[in-house]
Formats: sequence, structure tokens, C-alpha cells
Amino acid sequence: MDPAVPDADAASPSSEVARRVLLASPRGYCAGVDRAVVAVEKALEHYGPPVYVRKEIVHNRHVVDTLAARGAVFVADTDDVPEGARVVFSAHGVSPAVRAAAAARSLRTIDATCPLVTKVHKEAVRFADDDFDILLIGHAGHEEVEGTSGEAPEHIQVVNSPDDVDAVEVRDPERVVWISQTTLSVDETMETVRRLRERFPALQDPPSDDICYATQNRQVAVKKMAPSCDVVVVVGSANSSNSVRLVEVALESGARAAHRIDTAAEIDPAWVADAATVGVTSGASVPEILVRDVLTRLAELGFGDVEEVRTATEDLMFSLPRELRADLKAAGAETRPAREGRRSLDVQGV
Repeated sequence: MDPAVPDADAASPSSEVARRVLLASPRGYCAGVDRAVVAVEKALEHYGPPVYVRKEIVHNRHVVDTLAARGAVFVADTDDVPEGARVVFSAHGVSPAVRAAAAARSLRTIDATCPLVTKVHKEAVRFADDDFDILLIGHAGHEEVEGTSGEAPEHIQVVNSPDDVDAVEVRDPERVVWISQTTLSVDETMETVRRLRERFPALQDPPSDDICYATQNRQVAVKKMAPSCDVVVVVGSANSSNSVRLVEVALESGARAAHRIDTAAEIDPAWVADAATVGVTSGASVPEILVRDVLTRLAELGFGDVEEVRTATEDLMFSLPRELRADLKAAGAETRPAREGRRSLDVQGV
């Protein structure tokens, strides 16, 4: 048995095992979030405030508030940006209609869309060009889903969950393909695909996984530690799809309870009063400082022993958006801050 993960029975409050924290790894920032946040930081440094950002750059309240304090102005849409101003598109991506609206207002855009979201957009365009019906598995209303759907609205229909499969209608059952939002539960997505394939046996798969590596890695880490945990605490905001999924994964994988919080201040001592083992993880848009605050609070509650549960090592780093990188390079400025333990990958053209 992996020595980092105690036997599930040993986590019982009635055992003699000391109170402990199992800390999931990987957790927190993924490469796409890191890229988007750094893009706004570098834009503020280089151009000076205000720098407008369409929607939340990533779905984390702490990140948004911190950037706003530095001069970022978050807006609901391009119509809220002064004509000719500079605007950053969030990591979740935008539709062609949004890009056209920005161009009509002569906005100077910085595209911080996660390259893995861009990949899904390009899949949608290609399948639409081939006249497929595209079943986009995702949450209707989520910014990423809106952006992807906007690439080919006449070909795409959103499938929210396995329960929605029976309502799906297509023009030709022989020309159907599925794609997905990048931040979903892997298990639920595969169940949706299974049910879709029962209805449409010719259903085609995307050329590669659409659920991003970071989402999958964080879910795998939670699955490994959850059976040993009385309680799992997930750090992440309510509008963060991947954070909400981690709570679900923890419960489905054997945790006795699971709670999502934005900050350590939201921890209810009653959650851990009778616990022996508390699991801690964080969504892909959560800075590590928030996790450290949670560990400090748990230590105050008697959980000072922290053991890491590592299931993968992430070292991928995406290059900054092309528009910003070009301006920084012309000015002789750093085009990427050093990030220890990550390798750089130029993603332009992905």
C-alpha cells in the first residue's frame, strides 16, 4: 500500500491514528490559468492601468479582487470597454461574435484563452465544416461553453448531463461527433458519452481528450485520497466548474463529507470536530496562498500533520499571448517570469 495514504479504516475518528491532513498533488494553478493571470499582470506592468478584462480572467474571487486592486477593470462584455481601449479575453475563450464586436469598437485585444480551450474551438470548426452534428458535453451558460458553441451555433447542441441524452435530436445519426468542456468530471462525461453512443452507435470521438490534463490530474489525486478521508476540503470559487466537480468526485470516491470554500475563514470547526483525516485540494484557478491559509487554519484545529498524496507531476508552461509577447519583446521586457519546475511551451498556432 502507498505509505502516503493510510488505510481507509485507519481514518476513523475512533482509531488511535493522530489527526492528519492529506494534501492532494497536483492541485491549484494549471498552465492555462497561470498564463492568463500573468498576462493581466504583465499588461498592467507594461501598459499601465486601466487594463480591461472581459468577464473574470479565471474563476477565482481572490485572483479577480487582487488584479482589480492593481488596476484591472472587469467588464461583462466588450460594449462596456471604452472604444479603442485594451481588453483581455479570459482563459475561458470567446466566440467569433465577441471578437467581431471588439473589432467594431477598435479594441486592442489580448487573447488569454487557454490553448486547450482553443483546441476544442478548432475541433468544433473542423467538424462543422464537415457538416457533422456536434454534441457539446458541458454546462449551458458557462463561459467556455458559450464560446465554443459560438464557433458553429447551427451545428452544436449542448448536452448538460447523462439525463439530457434522451432529448438529443440529430439530422443524420451517421454523422455525429461529441466534444466537451475542458473542466468536467471525467466519469460523468464518459457516462454521457456511453448513453449517447447507445442512441447513436456511429458517434465519433474527438481526436484527443477535451477534458484538460489538469482537470483530470486533480480528480485522480482526489480519488486516491478520498477513501481515507473523513472530510475533504476543496478550495475554489462557486463559479469554478472544476472546483465544484472536485467536491463531487470526493464524495463519489468514498469521502464521508466534502465542502467547497473560497477561503480558510469559511471552514466550520464542526466539519472536522470528529475527524481523524482531512483531505485538502484546490481547483485549477486557485493560488497556493489560499491552500496554505487552509493548512494553517486546520493546524489551529489540531491537524498539524500534513502528508502529500501525489499522483502526477506537472511541469507544462504556456507562452504568453502573442499580442502581449510581441509588445514586451519590442520593449526589451521579460516575456515570461521564471516558474521553477515548469518547462516552457510556445502554444501559438495550437
